Amino acid sequence: MERAARSRTVGSLLILSLLLILFSAPTGNPPLAAQAVTHGAGAGRPAPNFSRADLSHRKVELNSYRGKVVLLNFWATWCGPCLTEMPTFMKWQKQYGSEKFQVIGVSMDDATAEVIATVSRLKLNYPVLMGDEYLGAAYGGVLGLPVTFLIDRDGKIRARYQGASLTRIKGDIQNLLQSH
Repeated sequence: MERAARSRTVGSLLILSLLLILFSAPTGNPPLAAQAVTHGAGAGRPAPNFSRADLSHRKVELNSYRGKVVLLNFWATWCGPCLTEMPTFMKWQKQYGSEKFQVIGVSMDDATAEVIATVSRLKLNYPVLMGDEYLGAAYGGVLGLPVTFLIDRDGKIRARYQGASLTRIKGDIQNLLQSH
């Protein structure tokens, strides 16, 4: 009897282990960090305006970019994926031109000196300003970086991207640039 009970226990554990493996296997969906959120998270609502000095002490006011497609990127110097996508943002800024398109970087770092050093090293061709919890909260909270918002010519948020999803972002930018 004891041997039969032990056999059933081992069998039950084996089945339980197989079920755990089966249900924890990848589903084929990309990780959440690579998915664009085009609903909720503010999509369709006006982008909160802000007015701050960039690292060169020039005033950056979001509403002054009306009529352009804006890519608003929250990042930090310690964020590897952030640093990886920034050269692509520079390329897009040059490719699409500042008459129709504008990238704005918002560093969520605490120390301005590190940000200035990073921007200088990368030779960014778009304005970068220092962000904080208040600016992050205005955009629905910026937890986990990078977080990027695509804002249309009318100042409405069209997409929110958590993480680097450059192919999706580029397609969405092109669609917005072609509309109007």
